[in-house]
Amino acid sequence: MYRLGCLSCVAVAFAIVLAFSGPPAVAQSVIGKILVEGNERIEADTVRSYLETTTGDAFDAREINDSLKKLFSTGLFADVTIRREDNTLIVRVVENPIINRVAFEGNQRIEDDALLAETQLRARVVYTRTRVQSDVQRLVEIYRRSGRFAAHIEPKVIQLPQNRVDLVFEIDEGPLTGVRRISFVGNKIFSDGDLRDEIRTRESAWWRFLTSDDTYDPDRLTFDRELLRQFYLGNGYADFRVVSAVAELTRDRKDFYVTFTLDEGKRYRFGGLSVSSQLRDLDGGSLTPVLTTISDEWYNADEVENSIQALTDSVGNLGYAFVDIRPRLKRDREQLIIDISYEIDEGPRIYVQRIDIVGNVRTLDKVIRREFILVEGDAFNAAKIRRSHKSIQNLALFETVEVSKEQGDQPDQSLIKVAVTEKSTGELSFGAGVSTLDGFLGNISIGERNLLGRGQDLRLGLTLSGRRQEIDLSFTEPYFLDRDLTAGFDVFSKEVDFQDESSFDLETTGASLRTNYTVAEDLRHGVVYNLSRDKLSNIKATASRSVREQKATSTTSSLGQNLAYDKRDSSINPSDGYRIQLGQEAAGFGGDVHYLKHTVTYTHHWPLWSNWVASAQLKQGHIIGLGENVRINDRFFLGGDSLRGFEIAGVGPRDRITEDSLGGNTFYSGTAELAVPITVTKDIGVVGAIFADFGLLENGDENGSGVLATGSPRASIGIGVSYFSPFGPIRVDLAQAVLKESFDETEIFKFSFGAKF
Repeated sequence: MYRLGCLSCVAVAFAIVLAFSGPPAVAQSVIGKILVEGNERIEADTVRSYLETTTGDAFDAREINDSLKKLFSTGLFADVTIRREDNTLIVRVVENPIINRVAFEGNQRIEDDALLAETQLRARVVYTRTRVQSDVQRLVEIYRRSGRFAAHIEPKVIQLPQNRVDLVFEIDEGPLTGVRRISFVGNKIFSDGDLRDEIRTRESAWWRFLTSDDTYDPDRLTFDRELLRQFYLGNGYADFRVVSAVAELTRDRKDFYVTFTLDEGKRYRFGGLSVSSQLRDLDGGSLTPVLTTISDEWYNADEVENSIQALTDSVGNLGYAFVDIRPRLKRDREQLIIDISYEIDEGPRIYVQRIDIVGNVRTLDKVIRREFILVEGDAFNAAKIRRSHKSIQNLALFETVEVSKEQGDQPDQSLIKVAVTEKSTGELSFGAGVSTLDGFLGNISIGERNLLGRGQDLRLGLTLSGRRQEIDLSFTEPYFLDRDLTAGFDVFSKEVDFQDESSFDLETTGASLRTNYTVAEDLRHGVVYNLSRDKLSNIKATASRSVREQKATSTTSSLGQNLAYDKRDSSINPSDGYRIQLGQEAAGFGGDVHYLKHTVTYTHHWPLWSNWVASAQLKQGHIIGLGENVRINDRFFLGGDSLRGFEIAGVGPRDRITEDSLGGNTFYSGTAELAVPITVTKDIGVVGAIFADFGLLENGDENGSGVLATGSPRASIGIGVSYFSPFGPIRVDLAQAVLKESFDETEIFKFSFGAKF
């Protein structure tokens, strides 16, 4: 008899000898019949088909052994024995059971469907121990990817009639495996705190319960290596490398110690910069002004990439579709400079055959396709592909965006494949906050940023505070008429309490139509039409005469435009660059209000050292009435956020008797601020600020002895602290007015806090 189950190789060999040894005459006899026993679901002929021998063949130990192995390799049988009786070969099998049901117990963090998608075993599939162990490893890996390295999974088999089983995975998910400490070895230039700010992984802390960045993730650790590399290359350390990134599990298996070992190398400056061209009739030297890299400045890998992009665009505009631009770097390790020669050569003539988009379930193809600078049939351009990739990411509709190139049907054709992973774009948020301006504040907002998969934005919001009540509905179409033209509308109704400032309440109901488009890179132009009805109510009997005499209700129909040129490195948290915005508005296209208004805003940011950022802002505005005085609710007010150290509407013309703020027709204001990072603990970042504000508000329509007004500027200095907590941003400012008038209303303390859930 020959059996292969739990027998060792020695036992198998011994069984073969016992079963098939004998006199030479018997050993040479042939198989007269093959009999299959024990099979219930599987046909006997199916079993015979797996054998290496058949009737009429001689009894051969090697062929019998191979047949036994082949039967086991099918995964259909739990046990197989082969024996010989006279000239009959008897194959006895024990079939593996069929899975009736796969179930999971103890899982709370990961749904059954997500776990089942990773298992090989399913209902009506043959059960094998090998597959079970493989599935256990897969499930454990899922929990590790979700940050639970202490997860334990035990498979249980429940026997059922008719050789069926229920397979149950009993799961102990265990706690989240956090990061107890992040350490750096080999860093001399930048502190551990500076480097922790550059990576995504964070040390575990109780206040991080709203984020998963303090949960150990090996994929995130790989990303952190790249972030460190980019940070050092962007600061001149061209030889930098991450020697190792090691994560060690603590003895209690609850956390990891993460250690990055670094080799910073030396800091380099840009040396000689040149452009050479192998293209006919193209002088490389004429393109040198296009470079963003500057000699004698610190080496920056990002600027090298920007220079390649600028050269590619410039050469493309000259009619050269197929170019290959490669920077040749020459290090001088003694002088610590890097000479760069940008070599322009003719690239391979490859065209875009097709752009394939996969992974978008809800989002329409055209929403992604319209972000591509290239279309089918264009010359392939790697720089334009990178820009298109960035544009798709900026849609904020996808978790991941991957753009790859594949060979097309012809040697000169290329396929561009875009693989996206969609993320939830529906939003329901509740907010709460408190500030010295509005008191307690609450808001609720519901919105969808990818309406019907078209990339449209629909939003409804409600805000309530001690000073303001507002409801608004907005809709935005990012590609109106299938062009790079953003269009939308807003419908709003709000009530604002101006009792403390000017002794009245303002109710405004209206709607607006808006559109904006790209004029050139970093330059956008917008147009907005606004129709609103304003009502002044609850006017105190002691209010200023100019307020009491003003028309209670009025209708404004206005058309405005704005032009914005933005060269900042970030629109959310800028640290470098500038932004200029010009705005004009004319009222009188219907309605009973007529005026012209313009505003100018200039903002500049300068990165200094060790994340210190200096910033400055200048703002100016002017409004004139067309045949009438400007209404008080259309005038400018200064104070509060626009001039710290003074209350809201605390600066400018004021009624001499009631002390109501009357606003002004002309203003200018400015701010200079230095933001300084403050390390409270090893990984809590707080930003401190030193600032100086100044401004002037004048030229109200009311003049004479009944109005307090001067043409002198106001100024204040102060300090502030801000912290973006897990609950929302917190900001505290302490300011002291240093240039003021006796009738101005000042304040020293200003506080704001808000949270969304």
